[in-house]
Amino acid sequence: MKASVIEKINETNQRYLKNLVGKDIPQRLVDQINNMDWSYLNLIGEREQKRGEFAPLGAMELPEIQAKKEEFKAIGLEAIRNCKVGAILLAGGQGTRLGFDKAKGMYNIGVSKDLYIFEQLIRNLQKVTEEAGAFVPLYIMTSDKNDAQTREFFAEHDYFGYNKDFVKFFVQEMVPAVDFDGNVLVEAEDSLAMSPNGNGGWFASLVKAGLGEDMKEKGVEWLNVFAVDNVLQQIADPVFVGATIQSGCVSGAKVVRKCDPYERVGALCLEDGKPSIIEYYELTPEMAEATNEAGSLLYGFGVILNYLFSVEKLFEISKKQMPLHIVEKKVPYMDENGVAIKPETPNAYKFETLILDMIFLMDNCLSFEVDREKEFAPVKNATGVDSVESARELLQKNGIEI
Repeated sequence: MKASVIEKINETNQRYLKNLVGKDIPQRLVDQINNMDWSYLNLIGEREQKRGEFAPLGAMELPEIQAKKEEFKAIGLEAIRNCKVGAILLAGGQGTRLGFDKAKGMYNIGVSKDLYIFEQLIRNLQKVTEEAGAFVPLYIMTSDKNDAQTREFFAEHDYFGYNKDFVKFFVQEMVPAVDFDGNVLVEAEDSLAMSPNGNGGWFASLVKAGLGEDMKEKGVEWLNVFAVDNVLQQIADPVFVGATIQSGCVSGAKVVRKCDPYERVGALCLEDGKPSIIEYYELTPEMAEATNEAGSLLYGFGVILNYLFSVEKLFEISKKQMPLHIVEKKVPYMDENGVAIKPETPNAYKFETLILDMIFLMDNCLSFEVDREKEFAPVKNATGVDSVESARELLQKNGIEI
């Protein structure tokens, strides 16, 4: 390893890395150091994220959607049949909070039979493709930690009946974690301590993997982005697609009515006059509890991480620098003596891009209400709220055999 490369690492790990000089240095470590975007480190002193002026944003509500459902659906189905709609499954996470050390989508939520999260999501998509008589290109974002096992899992289960020619995988880009003094951390002898670049980095990762060209060749004009942990997630929903296209907006967001003012979901809103998302912890009590004349919460429509984006607009905003958010996390690392350390309290900064910033960069967005009992069953915890238990109950309530 060249000295010029080692100089890019600050004090915490310089002594450890210098001990490797002249040895057989793992190529993975060399590549990580040489390919790193070191400009991230310049942002450590700018941890406070500046937000604009917030205002409420309403939604296209269920009664209006129901009245125009067939009109919207016809537009959406036509787009799907013409291969203008693709889907992005964000599946880079592990099932750590479920006590599961593999890709979260591999978790079995079945009771009387096997039913994996990935399987249920594919079934949700198949309802649309069977009605349309056409497949939707599906791009699955994995991570360094779960890419191989995710690909193997899909192959092992024959893609759950989906046409594998319409499924592509890509790996989310990783960024370094640094301690509170700005020192890059080493995780193992062949790797820096790396973390995914946040859910806002999906498009950059997709393009870097060469799949931007795949979309262009197929003629994809819209991408439906959704999270792996909502087993009732309705994918490439033709009603949602049609409504967004007809609205003239370059993006759409599915929202549900919050069950209480302080529900831990981001709320779709306006920020400096443009569509944006305010996180639940950013709402003041006055904002959280504010109501309109009808008694509905002004910030009462929560996002469920199901968005529709214009591909043309995505390429346009990809030329801009996405805001980076700096968060404090517990990051395992190896000290200068090669001893593995597993901290019990936050010890490092991670750098993340967030999909909420993409909404703001899109300039306009259709806020599209859905029935939360039919489309919102997140699997975040083993028990309690937003858990395996609550998701199973909602699946059964929707007539899905588990």
